[in-house]
Amino acid sequence: MINLAERHQFILNKLQKEGNLNVVELCNELKVSSVTIRKDLKLLEDKNLLFRTHGGATLYNPYIVDRPVNEKEKHQSAEKMHIGAAAAKLVSDHDSIIIASGTTVLAFARNIHQKEGLTVITSALNVALELIQFPGIEVLQLGGLLRKTSSSVMGSYAENILSDFFCSKLFLGVDGIDLDFGLTTTNAMEAHLNREMIRVSQKTIVLADSTKFGRRGFGKICSLDEIDQIITDKGVSAHVVKELESAGITVTIV
Repeated sequence: MINLAERHQFILNKLQKEGNLNVVELCNELKVSSVTIRKDLKLLEDKNLLFRTHGGATLYNPYIVDRPVNEKEKHQSAEKMHIGAAAAKLVSDHDSIIIASGTTVLAFARNIHQKEGLTVITSALNVALELIQFPGIEVLQLGGLLRKTSSSVMGSYAENILSDFFCSKLFLGVDGIDLDFGLTTTNAMEAHLNREMIRVSQKTIVLADSTKFGRRGFGKICSLDEIDQIITDKGVSAHVVKELESAGITVTIV
């Protein structure tokens, strides 16, 4: 039977490779009970080697702190560009869409090339500046209180403007995706605006790299049953994908 030290080394090696772990998968691979695995994870967390989450563990602190957009843009940049490119294929001529704020949706905006008759509503100043260069794209910039860390607006002014429209798709960036808690961001006012965006959109498409899974921000946007599709990268675990698909969410991995 594999001993304690060997189990811990196996767990840390797997975590380093995958970023997130699931208790059930570890039980099957190590042939031990869930009680044993949970004790192992607690011991490793006490040594500051990982963070425990509901049903598993992660390399990343699940409690998210707000960071400036120019800092966040440097992380997972290749994955964000691939996600953005995949999402851009869902945009067609004469479409009407909402683009929320965040570095992954900015990567998406950078992949939207010339379209005919496309209308974009956005809360993000950097997204608007990216799309304004195309004559075939009509950009409606929401107004309101400027949130400097995300280069976007929020508040009642933006929400009131949204109430006059209905769009085919919302492309939403998030700070955290938790299988139990749902989608979150670090700012409660932005979360409230995102909820209004969901309300006035026929379909909600979440753009999130794999490091966002198993994490929670301060402000809850919505539950998982309120979204239609998630586009992410290959770093997301098979267990998470299975759980999302069982909830009726289309998961696209790029």
